[in-house]
Amino acid sequence: MSYRKTFKLICSFAGGSAALVFAAVAADSRGYFGEHRGEGASRWSRFGVLHAAQPAWTPATHTPAPTGPGWDFNWDKRDPSVLSNGRKKERATEDPSSEQDNSKPKATRHILLIRHSQYNLSGNGDTERFLTPLGREQAELTGQRLAALGLKYDVLIHSSMTRATETAHIISKHIPGVELLSCDLLREGAPIEPVPPVTHWKPDAVYHEDGARIEAAFRRYIHRADPKQKEDSYEIIVCHANVIRYFVCRALQFPPEGWLRMGLHNGSITWLTIRPSGRVALRTLGDAGFMPPDKLTRT
Repeated sequence: MSYRKTFKLICSFAGGSAALVFAAVAADSRGYFGEHRGEGASRWSRFGVLHAAQPAWTPATHTPAPTGPGWDFNWDKRDPSVLSNGRKKERATEDPSSEQDNSKPKATRHILLIRHSQYNLSGNGDTERFLTPLGREQAELTGQRLAALGLKYDVLIHSSMTRATETAHIISKHIPGVELLSCDLLREGAPIEPVPPVTHWKPDAVYHEDGARIEAAFRRYIHRADPKQKEDSYEIIVCHANVIRYFVCRALQFPPEGWLRMGLHNGSITWLTIRPSGRVALRTLGDAGFMPPDKLTRT
């Protein structure tokens, strides 16, 4: 068999390992693996090389086995099946299936998490850590992007810290008519001790203090829709990188201590979608592609 035909055969069977297997066949044909054994034996040895290059595959093992715990559909403690089973019936004639159907969420919540823009790192205290001129440009670009999406936003909630408040107010100019609310729970902090640990970053606040507050913020804002909500909602939350990264880990049921393994640009958009069933999807993480490269920062 010519090298060209052998190479084609290898590509059809061995995929990404084709080059390695081809070299093995060529070496075998020259007797580098042992003395020549005749044409028939050589063909079979090549087949053996090809066979050895194939991964073990059976219909029962072609899909990787899942690892770790399964998805907890009651992660937000709002699973209607759990709530209806634990509720006492007021009337003996009450239809359980009707009650459960009425308590089921029907709308999808879209939560757009915005990291604040670049701010003055040399400021003493929160009030002096206001946006830089570049940070104000970034907020304008984020506001323009949110407006260009053409979505009907229901509310714009922001951290009460100066840099997040200023970012939110600039964004709000591009989406007029959207209610603007401030929340202390969304302030920056250290949600949980990161793994792997870091020595160069030491938060001012204690983990157990910030962690309880940020977890409370997660429970307030990240959950499936209320059964009374009839239409899908689009909610904007302007806050901080640590808060957003923790929210993403918790919502996707990833280990929350991995929050520091992600990075977010200033003014970037992270989009979480929460279905009525309790399923959660991450549509974008730290999207800043709408900004020119010279406007990107991570401070």
